[in-house]
Amino acid sequence: MNENNVYKLGTRGSPLALWQAERVKSLLEAKRPGAVIEIVIIQTSGDKILDKPLVQIGGKGVFTKEIEESIIDGSIDFAVHSFKDLPTIQPPELEIVSIPERDSPFDAILSRSAASLRDLPPQPTIATGSLRRRAQILALRPDANVVDLRGNVNTRLRKYRESNWDAMIMALAGIRRMGWEDRIAAALSPEEMLPAPAQGALAIEARKQDERTRELLLSIHNEAAAAGVLAERAFLATLEGGCQVPMAAYAEMQENVLTLQGLAADLDGVPCIRQTLHGDAKHPIELGIQLAENILQAGGKEIIASLQEKNIRRE
Repeated sequence: MNENNVYKLGTRGSPLALWQAERVKSLLEAKRPGAVIEIVIIQTSGDKILDKPLVQIGGKGVFTKEIEESIIDGSIDFAVHSFKDLPTIQPPELEIVSIPERDSPFDAILSRSAASLRDLPPQPTIATGSLRRRAQILALRPDANVVDLRGNVNTRLRKYRESNWDAMIMALAGIRRMGWEDRIAAALSPEEMLPAPAQGALAIEARKQDERTRELLLSIHNEAAAAGVLAERAFLATLEGGCQVPMAAYAEMQENVLTLQGLAADLDGVPCIRQTLHGDAKHPIELGIQLAENILQAGGKEIIASLQEKNIRRE
């Protein structure tokens, strides 16, 4: 075996993360028949701490820190992440080299009695681990009791089966990737639940100076997927809320026009500011920045300041 054709792919060990790694491995080996992709499982802080909400243990970075350190020190050549789990600021040594074709960006509702949030009974109990989902649930259903939910896809599905919750909200792509689409009551439209920036997309991260790995990874890069995701991530980065502020974004491309929807809300869904902007698909980052600035001017600054003040008081 030629060692120059062997690449180490780092991933978390959850069933969903392993599915994603295997998917990228198969795509790369199909494009480069001589390449050998070895999967390396790395346990992250987010996988170890399951009894606290994500916002209390460090936000999105808890799922990526150890993996990124392994890329930097050369233990692995590249990593596959759920793009929505990546912080907007990366280590200076690393970059996102490739974004493959995107899966569904939408959320799904699992319920024994309803196919939408509106159809749930009065004062429903709804499970989610996401501030974004919580805010939008309460904006639509202020009578809801929203319970916090952590764990991988398998764990959350088990908890739902063992509960008396009226509904649970999860990413549609994750459920599909596990082969459990038959458990979905319905996909939620962006009008009912605007998704997280980059939801359903994969990010493949490598060292900036690693031209050998870059050439391999670019073979599965998808420009259309990248345009939408980059607009959504620029929106997120400009608002600078991270996991602490409920925010959502979704970009659609038709011909060369990107339509970007964005949202920022308080934890209880009021106020909730939502706007839409159209722009050139060749300039997705500028579109994301502009929409975020529009929302900041429309009241987003006050929402973020209020939430930051609440965090300070809790500390």
